[in-house]
Amino acid sequence: MKARSALLFTVLRLLVFLVPFGLLMLLPIMREYYWLAAIFAALIGLSLSVLFLRRPLADMTSGMAPRPPKPTPTSRDEDVEDAAADAAAGTGAGAGAVSAAGDSAAPASDATEGDSPR
Repeated sequence: MKARSALLFTVLRLLVFLVPFGLLMLLPIMREYYWLAAIFAALIGLSLSVLFLRRPLADMTSGMAPRPPKPTPTSRDEDVEDAAADAAAGTGAGAGAVSAAGDSAAPASDATEGDSPR
């Protein structure tokens, strides 16, 4: 991150808030409700910042280091457990097949977990 681009972005963000806040404080009703003027100025500043300060934000964040890639597991636990359950039951790929009545068959892993039949 370059210090100049960070400073420029910070100054621009402050200006995008302070200018609307100052203009709102010129209104007589906003002098009494200064907190409402601050909320409106923050919303206006956020909107202007999103619309017009993309390039300074991109310049500021371009120097940051990229995230390291997430390590991808070679096999998920669920896959290993399903393969072991299928091998133990001897059913292969037909464990989740639909029966003639239209109900799906109970998975083979329910029988191997040690639970009582439902």
